[in-house]
Amino acid sequence: MNFVHLRSFDNYINANIQLGRLQDEGINCHLQDEYTTTIDPLLSNAIGGMKLMVYESQAQRAIKILEQANSGI
Repeated sequence: MNFVHLRSFDNYINANIQLGRLQDEGINCHLQDEYTTTIDPLLSNAIGGMKLMVYESQAQRAIKILEQANSGI
């Protein structure tokens, strides 16, 4: 299966909150470049921050889940 980039974060806490929401809904996902950005925050802009990656087949469902969570539904 292929992973696709869904969102980018420069904040470890926000990234893990979004990751946890998706994992609670059964979405297979992970944070790419999490350790690099956490260890050296100055590299965040250079590498594009922490990237929330999800299975390509689950991307549309993941987007809907995060939109609902951000709108307060």
